[in-house]
Amino acid sequence: MNFRQYKTSSGKRVLLGKSAETNEELLAQAGKSELILHTSKPGSPFANIKSEGDLLQKEDIYEGAIMCAKHSQDWRDNKKDVKVHLFLGSDTFKEKSMSLGTFGVKKFKELLVRKEDILNFEKSKSL
Repeated sequence: MNFRQYKTSSGKRVLLGKSAETNEELLAQAGKSELILHTSKPGSPFANIKSEGDLLQKEDIYEGAIMCAKHSQDWRDNKKDVKVHLFLGSDTFKEKSMSLGTFGVKKFKELLVRKEDILNFEKSKSL
């Protein structure tokens, strides 16, 4: 497992894919009841917040969404607010015709990550 790894302020581990291959690995290791994140636009890592059966706090979810957004092509290309989809591992599916690193999602919620929060995250990680 060669993922990007972060911790939320409450200590939850967040794993992010680095490529189509690691996105495949990330979804394979994610639990059915664990939260997965991906931007609404293509070109994003999948992110998995490891909850180990614990309920996630809103702050954990938003911080995971910031991490996902920060590593997306949408952020790289536009430097604006980024929409992130939230879904459970059980809501993902893979069809044979789908390319490497691509998955379908049955249902999701959407969260808007503010530009200021991504910039603050970048600053905090560069110290």
